[in-house]
Amino acid sequence: MKFIFDLQASHNDPSGLESLYQTARQAGEEAEFRADLLSLYTGSSDNLLYAAWHFRFQNTPLPKVRRGTNWIMAAVLGAITGLIFWLLSDISSNQLLFLKHMPYLVLLWAPIASLLTLVFLTITSRKGYWQSVVAGTGLALACIYIVLIAPGQESHFSSTYLDLMAVHLPLLAWIALGLAVLGWSSHSENRFAFLIKSLEVAVTAGLYLIAGVVFGGITLGLFAALNITPPDLVIRLIGAGGFGLLPVLAVASVYDPHISPEAQDFSQGLSRFIFTMMRLLLPLTLLVLVIYVCFVPFNFMAPFEARDVLIVYNLMLFAIMGLLVSVTPLKGDDLSPRLQSALRKGILAVAGLAVVVSLYALAAVIYRTALGGITINRLTIIGWNGINIGILIALLFTQFTGGYDGWDRRLRGIISQGAIAYLAWTAFLVVAIPLFFR
Repeated sequence: MKFIFDLQASHNDPSGLESLYQTARQAGEEAEFRADLLSLYTGSSDNLLYAAWHFRFQNTPLPKVRRGTNWIMAAVLGAITGLIFWLLSDISSNQLLFLKHMPYLVLLWAPIASLLTLVFLTITSRKGYWQSVVAGTGLALACIYIVLIAPGQESHFSSTYLDLMAVHLPLLAWIALGLAVLGWSSHSENRFAFLIKSLEVAVTAGLYLIAGVVFGGITLGLFAALNITPPDLVIRLIGAGGFGLLPVLAVASVYDPHISPEAQDFSQGLSRFIFTMMRLLLPLTLLVLVIYVCFVPFNFMAPFEARDVLIVYNLMLFAIMGLLVSVTPLKGDDLSPRLQSALRKGILAVAGLAVVVSLYALAAVIYRTALGGITINRLTIIGWNGINIGILIALLFTQFTGGYDGWDRRLRGIISQGAIAYLAWTAFLVVAIPLFFR
């Protein structure tokens, strides 16, 4: 938010705003200038000067800058991450098994990888040091809190809490990265771009993982052909150590730390592939939801009686949320008016059916809670269901009340605000669960 105060001072000074823009261009900070101007325009859309510059930038794409990736630093930090993973992977020692229930590696792999990724992003971009330190410190303190408070719970509560944290600490680590990259007062467009880029990083890491598994399998196969069995030390180095390389390398492959998330290149490569693939999945998802809703009356009590069915429902809801994020266009003019209209109708149909199914699942959780009492898992599911249902209802409400014009901007805004709710509930689960269930 470097230019915010200068832009506010020039809110009614065309000459001063132009001079500020030229200064930003010469300093190579045009992306930051655009992001800050958009933030002010979003909050003061009635300001004609901001509006003029907003539409000027919409019709003038940001000049592409040749990206130079610091592969040496990425490789070094990736190797450090892999070495830490390798050291923590020796679960034959009870010292690396937390409370005799969960390996430290399973619990802490995401925070460790995220902290090393934070180092890469901060040193490469040469900015945002303070917010990276705060985000990294907060993540580290959360891990310390979990490790210190879990032993004080009863064994069945601590086991459930650790299982829950193994799922939620990766989410908290991702949130810490977002805070470090976006800062504390980011606007919705930048947050949404970060969400999309995060999906791209995840897909890239998955591709690296597939390649690593193939390489590891070939390596072990060659040894087996010679009747050589590598020691456990080497196998762990290939498996856990190789896995540790992935996070930093995936970020370095697709994300440019020098520019803001919304200034990243989404027009080609893997970004284009993800957008296309997810939009092709949208009508298939809609078809599956329609068929499923039609069959619900024939087995209505299944989620009320079976816990496993409820788990499937919640996984489905998160998958749908991810699908809706990935099909939302970054800019309205990325698609033709006809495709925009079809995409909007598909999103609304999927969101509407997802609300119906999610309310049905939420009723089942509440029913089971009324019969058997509140548990850690039930509280967690109720919270996540409530947040996701709220996001979907807000999405539908803003689309139907706001009309067609600006539909994509409103959709990105709702999704970006939902990310804040994700942050709040994740923090609550980490901190409050062991206080309520001891």
